[in-house]
Amino acid sequence: MKHAYAILTFFLFIITAHAQYYLRGEIRDEKNNLLSNARILLHSTGYVYSSGSSGSFGIMTARHVDSVTISLDGYQPLSIKLETARFHSLVLKTLYTSANLQKNRLLSFTRNLKPGERRNWTVGTETYNSLLENDFVLAEKYPETGFAINTDKASYSNVRRFLNMNTTVPPDAVRTEELLNYFSFKYMPPPEDSVFGFNSYVSECPWNKTNQLLTLQISARKLDPEKIPPSNLVFLIDVSGSMDMPNRLPLLKSAFTLLVNNLRDKDTISIVVYGSTIGIWLQPTSGKEKAKIRKSIEELYPGGATPGESGIRTAYNLAKSQFIKGGNNRVILATDGDFNVGQTSDDELEKLITLHQQSGIYLTCLGVGMGNYKDSKLEVLAKKGNGNFAYLDNEREAEKVLVKELTQTLYSVADNAFLNIDFNADLVKQYRLIGFDNKWKALVDSVSELDGGEVGSGHSVIALFEIEPVFATGQPVTNMANLAKINVRYKLPNDTLQRYTTYRCPYNVTSFASLPPTYRFASSVAMFAALLKDSKYAQKYSWSEVIKLATESEDAQDAVQKEFIEIVEKAKKVYGRERKRKKII
Repeated sequence: MKHAYAILTFFLFIITAHAQYYLRGEIRDEKNNLLSNARILLHSTGYVYSSGSSGSFGIMTARHVDSVTISLDGYQPLSIKLETARFHSLVLKTLYTSANLQKNRLLSFTRNLKPGERRNWTVGTETYNSLLENDFVLAEKYPETGFAINTDKASYSNVRRFLNMNTTVPPDAVRTEELLNYFSFKYMPPPEDSVFGFNSYVSECPWNKTNQLLTLQISARKLDPEKIPPSNLVFLIDVSGSMDMPNRLPLLKSAFTLLVNNLRDKDTISIVVYGSTIGIWLQPTSGKEKAKIRKSIEELYPGGATPGESGIRTAYNLAKSQFIKGGNNRVILATDGDFNVGQTSDDELEKLITLHQQSGIYLTCLGVGMGNYKDSKLEVLAKKGNGNFAYLDNEREAEKVLVKELTQTLYSVADNAFLNIDFNADLVKQYRLIGFDNKWKALVDSVSELDGGEVGSGHSVIALFEIEPVFATGQPVTNMANLAKINVRYKLPNDTLQRYTTYRCPYNVTSFASLPPTYRFASSVAMFAALLKDSKYAQKYSWSEVIKLATESEDAQDAVQKEFIEIVEKAKKVYGRERKRKKII
């Protein structure tokens, strides 16, 4: 009996000495968002744990009070003592540089204006960022507005895809500035000593005869082909099961093969894949080994889930390992955007990309597919990655983006570029910027900033402003001062110095019929976009008038402009059917 009592006493001592307590809690950021995958170091044992997908944690410890250090990329580490008797809600503070990167970015900005009502649009499982159309603002009260110079072109080919399928287009899929700048308008080379050149016209507004239209063209300098720096390109290719369709992986294989044909010996190519496997498919290879690269692309096959987060991390790490100082270092992500493993939300992906933004590695996104195409994700990734975004709906588009416009797509001449325009209130009563509509999320965020971006070699941007003049049309204007002053702020690639260039828009009114055809054609594209968006500014004209204006101003030698007229005619039929259905209902 004494022996049994001694054994029992011994076990009670052991249990007391090794009593198990439980540290419980959750980890959030300063905006009260739960943070997953935070690293938690338990000081008493040296073991490392992590917060779950819901941001919560539960850790066994032998102590009633224990201490931990919590860390997560982009946040300040937190060391703290925790009591096991309490549930802890812990907050990680964002690092200053990371906070600056993670702010929502605006495409255009007019001071002190507040957003209107939000509209949500969805199409199947496809996702698009909710946009709020720019409205008229009083020049006397708000004379200054600005917008990012860089424009992607993905929206146009995506709109074309919908209309070729004889279906209506989600209004938020229509980004007017991307439709406008899909076309190759007459390039105006800037002065030899400048990165940017400007050209402007003031004319009657074709959809509102009482107003005027300011057409502004900004052209970026073209790089000398002999001086284009070597490239370190990492193709990051989605080979998941969702890519097993003719308009997805097979299209991307054709697209990348076209790009490979333009490589130089001094360029380096690597391929990272993610799907049933994640890893380096092709080790860094010289551009002169084209047959080897093409063979590697041809052997790609689809299957598995879509662990986009892991693929992005692998691609950036590989790009860093091959980094070329002063060169073109770039990850080219090609996917339908349907990430379903790892970090999948737009916010989580933004944080992942912004951590790499200042590394000097650009990100180009190529979207493909339909049905589960995630326009919102790819647009966010490209903006946060300081790069550009295109949608490939067919092989002709792949050739346009990766062959004909290769230098615009892959080689930048300016970073973080945006334009500020200050209207002369003596001449302008009110104005509205056409396109460059902001995402609702950015508008309601009080710390949002105007989004600049990468401007490619030879890139040309058209911007349109509808203006209500102080003086009525036809009324003689005695004050012939400038209509507006323009200031462009930018940085050169791989440089931290902020640079500026200015331009003054003369107030010389030209009849719309006398405008160069390319600018009249641009107006027809803006009208087309407004009809697709069911804009309140498109109530006074029809599809037929858009077709008439485009036909009168088209370049007969330009196949893309000819195709545009065909697309408008398809839209006229599709939206005509929709109106008939509504009347029946």
